[in-house]
Amino acid sequence: MAGPLQPRLAHFQSILQEYDISSEIKVFSAAARTARQAADAIGCEVGQIVKSLVFRGTITQRPVLALTSGANRVDEQRLSEQMQEPVAKADAGFVRNMTGYSIGGVPPFGHLQPLLTFIDVDLFRYQVIWAAAGTPNTVFPLSCAQLRDVTKGQTIRVCDAMESRV
Repeated sequence: MAGPLQPRLAHFQSILQEYDISSEIKVFSAAARTARQAADAIGCEVGQIVKSLVFRGTITQRPVLALTSGANRVDEQRLSEQMQEPVAKADAGFVRNMTGYSIGGVPPFGHLQPLLTFIDVDLFRYQVIWAAAGTPNTVFPLSCAQLRDVTKGQTIRVCDAMESRV
């Protein structure tokens, strides 16, 4: 590990230690910006990939994080109902300002601002899930229990029931 990636990895490794998660960060030679690319690089099911998607309340501008299975798409209407206001997918600037990370590398925790968090129930079908470690070419493994404990996220169905079948 050399170059600009090293400080980012060291930073996120310290975040993992802060939350008492002893996972080794896996580094890809090329960016894996989609769940399919990450699953292929890891050699796991696409459903095991945690997509960290930032939305914002259209009235309050409150940030919300949807942690969903890589096999699913977020149903914004369901998320709006949970937030009790309409939501919209956040733009790159909002994501960076709230999390400190760029789209494609947003981890599920360790953000600059606290985010209301919802966890896709479908992730709980897997013993091991993989999430971004702060860059588009880094991931780390964890359990759903760890994800829920660290994020304090509420487990809900965040996707359309038709889409939730892997």
